[in-house]
Amino acid sequence: MRDIRIAVLAVLIACTGTSPLHQVTTTVAGEKIHTSTVSYLSGKDTVMAYLSVPEGAGPFPAVMVIHEWWGLNDWVRTAAARLAGEGYVTLAIDLYRGHVAASADEAHELMRGVPEDRAARDLRAGFGYLKGMKNVKPDKIGSVGWCMGGGYSLQAAVSIPELSATVVCYGRLVTDSAAIAGIRSPLLGIFGAQDRGIPEASVREFEKTGRGLGKDVSMNIYPEAGHAFMNPGNEGGFREKDAEDAWRKIITFFNMKLR
Repeated sequence: MRDIRIAVLAVLIACTGTSPLHQVTTTVAGEKIHTSTVSYLSGKDTVMAYLSVPEGAGPFPAVMVIHEWWGLNDWVRTAAARLAGEGYVTLAIDLYRGHVAASADEAHELMRGVPEDRAARDLRAGFGYLKGMKNVKPDKIGSVGWCMGGGYSLQAAVSIPELSATVVCYGRLVTDSAAIAGIRSPLLGIFGAQDRGIPEASVREFEKTGRGLGKDVSMNIYPEAGHAFMNPGNEGGFREKDAEDAWRKIITFFNMKLR
C-alpha cells in the first residue's frame, strides 16, 4: 500500500447535500487530495460517508467504495484515498451506521444485521449524491467493494442501470441469469482460487453466463490467494504481490471505463 502523509488543514467546506464539514488535506503518492466526513439522506435515514476529492476543479469521474464486513475502517478509507490519488472522487459509504467490528464474531453479527433492501437503498442514494456533485462527471460513476462490499458492488450493478463500471473483489456472486442480464456496466472480478467461500468454479460460471448474455465481464483469479487477500490486516492471508497486481488491474479498468 502506498504511503500516505497527512497534514491537517482547519478549513470548512460545503459539500453537496451536507452541512459545512471539516476537511483534511492528504498527499497520496505525491497527489494532493481533500477528505471529509459527509452525510446524505437514504429515505428517512441519514448515512455517513468518507468523501475523498482530488485537487483541482474537475469534473472528475467518481467511485462508490463499499466496505468489508468489518465496517468503514481505516483500511477502507486508505483504499478510497488511493483511488482519489488516481483522479477519482470517492465516496466510502458506511452501511453499518457508525459501527466498526473488532472481531470476526462482531463483524458477522453486524453484517447479518444489515437489511439488504436498506443497503441497496443506501447505495442508490450514494450514487445520487455523487451524481449531484458539481465536480463529478454524472455519467462516469463506478463502484468497488471487498468481501461483503464486493457482493453489494455487484448488487449495485444490478439495481443502478446508470453505473458505468463495477469492481467485485471476492464478493458474493448472483446466479440468477435474469439478474445478470440486468447488468449494464462493465464488470471486473478479483478472486482467490483458495477462497473456500467462493469456489473458482462459481466464478467461472458467472463469467460464462455473463459473456453468454453479451456482458462485458472479466474475472481474475489468483491461484495462491484466499479470501480477503488484498487487506494488509488479514494476518496470514494478505498477499502483497497479488494485492498490488489486483490494484493495478482495478485502476487500469477504471481508467478505461470511466475516463
